[in-house]
Amino acid sequence: MILTNNLTPDSACRTFLSNDISFVSFSNAILFDGKQVIHPERLVRYENDMSLIIDDTKSAEDKKRRRDIDVKTDINGVYCLLSIEHQSTIDKNMVIRCGNYEMMEYLKQLKNKKNKRLGPQFTIVFYTETKKWKGPLTLSDYLDIPEELKKYSNDWKIILVDVKEIDTSKIKDEQTRYFLEAIQEMYKGNFEGLHRRIKINRDNFIYVAIITGSLDLIRDLPEGDEIDMCEGMERMAGGFRNEGRSEGKLEEKRSTLKKQLEIKLGTISNNLELQLTNATLEKLNILTRNIFNITNEEDVLKIIN
Repeated sequence: MILTNNLTPDSACRTFLSNDISFVSFSNAILFDGKQVIHPERLVRYENDMSLIIDDTKSAEDKKRRRDIDVKTDINGVYCLLSIEHQSTIDKNMVIRCGNYEMMEYLKQLKNKKNKRLGPQFTIVFYTETKKWKGPLTLSDYLDIPEELKKYSNDWKIILVDVKEIDTSKIKDEQTRYFLEAIQEMYKGNFEGLHRRIKINRDNFIYVAIITGSLDLIRDLPEGDEIDMCEGMERMAGGFRNEGRSEGKLEEKRSTLKKQLEIKLGTISNNLELQLTNATLEKLNILTRNIFNITNEEDVLKIIN
């Protein structure tokens, strides 16, 4: 049984994709359009700690940088480094971060005199937030380049994958496909979208709930390694439809909604927090039912005011 108290969306996603079968199924779908190019038995876990000097006008400190998942595998006889970096929020510095990771790794490889050639790296940025990604995707997005110098400018890009846009038909492994489909349907608020009588790994369903900020809605799940997807989604739908909580649990509802909004919006303003504190139980119930449709603070204020 997993300890949900210690799991964040990042750690839940990292734990799920650390499974070799899930990693391979996900990567083959994203990088090779579903063709089975890499295989679980050919993966080698890769140590990815690296020291990086962060220098600013105030201080210089040695910090550790670690990508979420790094594996080494051969593709047509060439050993490549494949990585997944999970993002539950928009990070405008993502291109720079990935560039740092990869250049530091190449420098590390250069120190190994046995390497005749460098092993190529490919990093997938797996984005699981409800809002559309609006951050830069290439290094050139940050730069104001004179027209005369554009042909000399080196660029760097990230492979950004939005969970809401994945074509799950290309995911070979069933449990990986169910995991992604559950996230998609929960973000749509479409609890009837997974009506098929399929079995999902119980822990995977809990990871989905953590990633989507819905853990409090699936308490008392049935025991066992697998649960019925329909039953799990119905429990979540029931949690959103439930308006019968007593006034004694009003503060608990406010606290849960604040946490969910922080996951969805990144942070919430002091004004919004005050508005939530003063909102009635009826308004909070309406907000709960519409939580998946929230994209900004204005959406919240329209509901609770």
